Amino acid sequence: MPDRDSLQTLASDVRLACQHVSRRVRYDNCHEIPPHQFSVLAKLSNGAKTPGELARIEEVSAPSMTRTVNGLVEQGLVARSADPDDGRRQHLELTPSGREMIERTRASRDDWMVQRLQGLSTDELRVLREATDILQRVIHV
Repeated sequence: MPDRDSLQTLASDVRLACQHVSRRVRYDNCHEIPPHQFSVLAKLSNGAKTPGELARIEEVSAPSMTRTVNGLVEQGLVARSADPDDGRRQHLELTPSGREMIERTRASRDDWMVQRLQGLSTDELRVLREATDILQRVIHV
């Protein structure tokens, strides 16, 4: 078993590599929609939510989420509707344009990654597949 210092170094290296990949995938492909707006669209792809639910999920303030939602509504990507039991409460859901935006953005992000993977050897791709499986296990511990 590796010593604590070796694990600490590996933990830091893995964390930083994952952060850099995540940042590059999100920001190199944000030509149509900023990452924070895409994140909200992705949360709504699982079903309608209230602004308060989205704020909690995204871990942002209610005013910040209101600004994000307003922008998405103005772009026609999200629709608001009143709660039938409580007219003060709003439900937010994706529009067909919002669903299309999710599909385009995900395809763009996948294309970005494919371009980077194409230069790797068969052995490197195999190692990356194994590392991906391991990272999935680490995430779900």
